[in-house]
Amino acid sequence: MAAKTAADLVREAKQQVENLTPQQVKEELATGNTTLIDIRESEELTQNGIIPGSVHAPRGMLEFYADASLPYHKPAFDKEKRIILHCASGGRSALAAQTLQQMGYENVAHLDGGIKAWKETGLPVSA
Repeated sequence: MAAKTAADLVREAKQQVENLTPQQVKEELATGNTTLIDIRESEELTQNGIIPGSVHAPRGMLEFYADASLPYHKPAFDKEKRIILHCASGGRSALAAQTLQQMGYENVAHLDGGIKAWKETGLPVSA
């Protein structure tokens, strides 16, 4: 069996998760029952800004924050709410959405294109 590349893994994840446009994410955030989770690294937040209202949870801690049985668990990871993940361009968030599905999260999606697509659409970011 040939080894998979990161691009292969992202492509497979995008086939298994819900891919949302920036406009779809904006509309879902307006409903109030959606949590937007930013999985970029801390330094990326200062370099590229943040989507207002998003919760920061770096990719490396995702599984620990999402597992309610662990002391690391963050309340933003609520299986009863809609969770949308985003990163810089959509690769890491697709993988992360797939991971949350494997952990029993049923109402999860990701922002395809990440904050880059969000900004290109003209939607707001804050410092």
